[in-house]
Amino acid sequence: MLRCCRAGAAIAARCAPGSLRASSGLAMAKSKFEYVRDFEADDTVLPNCWIVVRLDGRNFHRFSEQHEFKKPNDDRALHLMTKCAQTVMQELEDIAIAYGQSDEYSFVFKKKSRWFKRRASKFMTHVVSQFSSSYVFYWKDYFKDQQLLYPPGFDGRVVLYPSNQNLKDYLSWRQADCHINNLYNTVFWMLVQRGGLTPVQAQERLRGTLAGDKNEILFSEFNINYNNEPLMYRKGTVLIWQKVNEVITKKIKLPKEEEEKEVEVTRTKTKVVPLHCDIIGDQFWEEYPEILAEDS
Repeated sequence: MLRCCRAGAAIAARCAPGSLRASSGLAMAKSKFEYVRDFEADDTVLPNCWIVVRLDGRNFHRFSEQHEFKKPNDDRALHLMTKCAQTVMQELEDIAIAYGQSDEYSFVFKKKSRWFKRRASKFMTHVVSQFSSSYVFYWKDYFKDQQLLYPPGFDGRVVLYPSNQNLKDYLSWRQADCHINNLYNTVFWMLVQRGGLTPVQAQERLRGTLAGDKNEILFSEFNINYNNEPLMYRKGTVLIWQKVNEVITKKIKLPKEEEEKEVEVTRTKTKVVPLHCDIIGDQFWEEYPEILAEDS
């Protein structure tokens, strides 16, 4: 009844004297103000390029201290970051691969993606907003009784890579950065937590040291072989799409049976799977050639 009344009112308004002048006035008013759209910058990215959106935690050093993250690595925080990244990939299926370490994640959109009409601002804001909201939403799943004291912040940037080799070099750079930072942090916190040094003293001790020097400190003073540290810490996390077999229980009614019975059914589903492996060498790319396939 309400819809009928509204429809009748709309028809009456159109037929009423002066309605043509009113509609013309609205059209003119719309045209008058529509010029402001010309101020929007054209941020369409180049075609046939890999689109990488990298986000970083804003002031996460303070955030980790306020929320008492374990040093040098907090599994809860790392798994939460990965969960958020998986959520982003599931929402934006044109992402071919993602790589994360510490408080950053890089999302690689397919070269031929037409999402958001290839507008850079759309790519960046969708990724950052989805990731940030997921971080707050899933916080309790990983930090249990640890209260979230204030909203975390993330910033993002969009970078284009025209060739497959450019993209591979970018991801190699981020994994090399993961290794350098984690090796330093591992030695630094061993010197503080077990070596009894202050943060300033530990920093001074490590000034000018090379990777070999840091490995020697870990092994000779703390009996730690860095190569035995978890791969997630040393290599970061790679997210790719994979077909996975899932076993689910369904209720079905068999012929000549009166009651439904529960049976196990195996189905294949494409999911976002985390890997902790080397992506600098060729082995990874040879094992997953579909990531760089021409139709990407």
